[in-house]
Formats: sequence, C-alpha cells, structure tokens
Amino acid sequence: MTSRKLVNFLFKTFVIGGVAGLLISFFVKYEDYATYLSPFDFIEVVGIVLFFVGLGLTFSVVSMTGFFAYLFIHRMGLSLFKSFWPTVQVLLIAFVLFDLVYFPYQATAGEVSVFWYILMAAGLLGIGWIVAKRKAKETNRHAFIPALFFMVVITAVEWVPGLQVQGTDYAWLMIAPLLACNIYQLLTLHRITKSDEVTHTDKDSKNGKKASNKQAGISKA
Repeated sequence: MTSRKLVNFLFKTFVIGGVAGLLISFFVKYEDYATYLSPFDFIEVVGIVLFFVGLGLTFSVVSMTGFFAYLFIHRMGLSLFKSFWPTVQVLLIAFVLFDLVYFPYQATAGEVSVFWYILMAAGLLGIGWIVAKRKAKETNRHAFIPALFFMVVITAVEWVPGLQVQGTDYAWLMIAPLLACNIYQLLTLHRITKSDEVTHTDKDSKNGKKASNKQAGISKA
C-alpha cells in the first residue's frame, strides 16, 4: 500500500467516525438539540453539532488504533498458535460475549434486566457475523473467523470506556462510530491491497513484454 492510499484510507475512516457520531447524537441527544431549536439559537446549535462531530472523530481514532492492533495480534496469534489460532479466536469471542452480559448485569445489581445485555451481545454478534460473511465472500472462507474476532472482540475492547459510564447515552454515542469505522476498515483494506497487487502485476507484465521484445530485437540483429 502506498503512503497516499494509506492517508486516504485513514482520512475516510476519520470522516466516517465524525459523521456516525453526529447521526447517532440526533437520536440519543435529541433533547439537547430541542432545547436550542426552540427558540432557535444558532451559536448553540453549531456548538453542539461540532461537539458530537468531535466526539465521533475521537472514537474513530480509537477504532483505527484497535484495527492496527488487531493486525498485529492476528500475525502474532498465527505465529504462536499456528493451526490452533482459529480455535483460540472462537473461544475468545465466546468469552467476550459472556463478559458483555455477565459483568454489566452484575454492576447494575439486577436493576436492569439481563435480557437487555443478552440483546446487546447478540446484536454485536449479529452485526459481526454479517460483516464477517461479507469479508469471507470478498476474500476467502478462512477470513471469516478473524473478521468475526475483530468485529466482536476488538470492538468490545474499544467499547469498554462507554460501558463503564453510568447510563446508556455515552455507550450509544461510542458504539455507532466504532462499528461504522471498524466495518469500513475491515471491508476496505483488502480492496486497496488487491488493487495494488493488480497494479504491480500489470507493471511486471509490461516490463516482461518489453524485455522480451528487446531480446527478440537483439536476436534478429
């Protein structure tokens, strides 16, 4: 991957996080918007929009950090566990899903129904499953488990600060940019690297033809 494509990749991830942060704020913090819309206060509205865009941009940086950490963890896992790495990833996925239900429920001392935490974990697994299937379809079937691992385990780790805050607003404001950025990065990286491989192959083919023609010319001479 060229430095230009890498910068473009990171910039788009950054923008997606900001947009996702703003969009989710319309639903989660609609009362804050309503306060400044009636009566209309332009300065305050601009201020709150910039705040939630900035929040989304911040979470996009968290997502990018997690993505590159995942690439390192994946290579290290292959080196350490070799053929057992997929099994280890499945166990870690199961462990994280259990944690997403058990520990938040224990923290509320039963005040919030366990059903909501099961639904939260199932939702993350469902989104991860769909994205992982798409990844496997565009690359190969062996990419399914690593993609699911990233979407569930890495996203959950990135989401921890949002889950530790009292109330659900901050959790929603955080998970939307994280998911949007993680999905984009996971489904885009292989397309960029594939286009680079095609470009290099074309260049090598052209160079090979030129060399062959040159050699043919020498032979005729």
